[in-house]
Amino acid sequence: MAETNTVARSLHDVGLAAWFGGSLMGATGLNGAASEVSDPAQRSRVANAGWNRWTPLNLAAIGSHVVGGAILVAGNRGRLAGQRGVASQSMAKTALTGVALGATAYSRVLGKKIDNAGDVPVAGGTEPSSQTPPEVEQAQKQLKTMQWVIPALTGALLIHNAYMGELQRPQAVASGFASRLFGN
Repeated sequence: MAETNTVARSLHDVGLAAWFGGSLMGATGLNGAASEVSDPAQRSRVANAGWNRWTPLNLAAIGSHVVGGAILVAGNRGRLAGQRGVASQSMAKTALTGVALGATAYSRVLGKKIDNAGDVPVAGGTEPSSQTPPEVEQAQKQLKTMQWVIPALTGALLIHNAYMGELQRPQAVASGFASRLFGN
């Protein structure tokens, strides 16, 4: 077995960084930039073209994060079982990841609904206009919220990763194992 988890950590962290960064750039850059297109019927097409190009890379990033995480769990099973607090933090992180995955999938469903509507007039990627059909308007309003939920969730995962890293400091490991052994 490998002495380090460098490859797993790299998969895990780079995947999460891309997931976070791509979602934040999409919310701040891509969706807003679509409003700069002069023809309102083409604005949605521009935003959707960008998201459609990003989706395969985002899927690879998410897959990398999940695979790297699974390898890290397997490689740290001794700490999970023996160091107090590590298993509960790992379960919390898994739950948070599940929520982020669900939010990402739901956003993709909303985006496809808008994409499938074709060239309808909109004010921007997540901004309906007075001529936007009601079903597209509803999807855009939901997507306007979701575009911020995903970076918030993945940002929380990045912060949680930092905390999990602190649990690997030698003094935290020693304290966690001693606490488990002696019931403190």
